[in-house]
Amino acid sequence: MTTFQIDDTVGAIVRDRPSLARLFEQANVDYCCGGKKTLAEACCQQGIDPQAFLAQLEDYAARESVSEVSLTALSLSELADNIERTHHAYLHAELPRLEKMVTKVAAVHGDKEPRLSHVKDIFLFLSAELSTHLMKEEQILFPTIRLLDSSDTLPAFHCGSVANPIRQMEFEHEETGTALAQLHQLTDDFTPPDWACNTYRAMLDALHTFEQDMHQHIHKENNVLFPRAIALEQEKASQVSV
Repeated sequence: MTTFQIDDTVGAIVRDRPSLARLFEQANVDYCCGGKKTLAEACCQQGIDPQAFLAQLEDYAARESVSEVSLTALSLSELADNIERTHHAYLHAELPRLEKMVTKVAAVHGDKEPRLSHVKDIFLFLSAELSTHLMKEEQILFPTIRLLDSSDTLPAFHCGSVANPIRQMEFEHEETGTALAQLHQLTDDFTPPDWACNTYRAMLDALHTFEQDMHQHIHKENNVLFPRAIALEQEKASQVSV
């Protein structure tokens, strides 16, 4: 039985079956910032046959045990909590460690591999931007979403509408996606050269894990949390106008 269609958005596919994200990662198909594209559009952009990739998704989904927690089963507050506990906590711990690693590796091996200087600069900039981004979500957007979720009526938000901070967060996600793509390219898909020391290899492994976590993080927000929050606000606004 067909589970997916080529005109489904890639964000919706991963939203409903999060474990399929690994297939999108392997094919280098963007399902987070590019989650609003249809499967056909996203595949064509990468030069992939949409029908062949659809068959891979179907085969994987048919063989896999459906035991994963559906993000759509969580309330908005629970989903915000999940993102903070899983992805924000990871970034708060990992960003300082990675900053030290990229700085050290660039200093030691930058003469032999000049691209490491660019890796360092991009990551340090991205880390600073993400720190501010997390603060805005934790102190402004997520409390706003929790208030919306827990209120029987439409609350009055100081930002006017929950859509306003969401729009800014999505813009920042686009910038993050661009930086991640640059890191991916500069490191040859996080592949170490033969002469790389253990620290160099550990840095690339950590950057790869960082990229994968950011993809999941942005996906949960762009394709699940944010659309549901906007829809709930619109629903409550329509009840007020009746």
